[in-house]
Amino acid sequence: MKSPHLLRVTLPPNRFGTLIEAARALKLRIGWLDGSAESAAPSILDEAADLGVLRAVSMQEGRTVSVKPLRGRPVLKDLLREHFLGCALVLVRGDVDAPSLEPDGDGWRLELPENASRRFTTAELSEALRKPRPWG
Repeated sequence: MKSPHLLRVTLPPNRFGTLIEAARALKLRIGWLDGSAESAAPSILDEAADLGVLRAVSMQEGRTVSVKPLRGRPVLKDLLREHFLGCALVLVRGDVDAPSLEPDGDGWRLELPENASRRFTTAELSEALRKPRPWG
């Protein structure tokens, strides 16, 4: 099983709409993992999770929200396998060891380790997601 590429982001999902749309046009899936302290599940799901259910799920028209109680900290590799199977890219808002991505004019700036930086157009970045090592 191929793991998705990870990019750390600080902005909300709507700032990545053009990238998500371009990737979808190439039949690529993108996931969003929010590890920020401000994201929260509906309180009814938290209450059920605190009581020890296996999973608490809310269903609405067009979406579901799931809470899975854990013992300890979440493990990134497990989250990717369980929730992002088939994704080419997962945008992670929160603390993760991955290059960071920011909008840059009409394109994107990718901050790589050792203070290296690369600029991509939306089309170039979307196409790069097909490669095993898209950042060079």
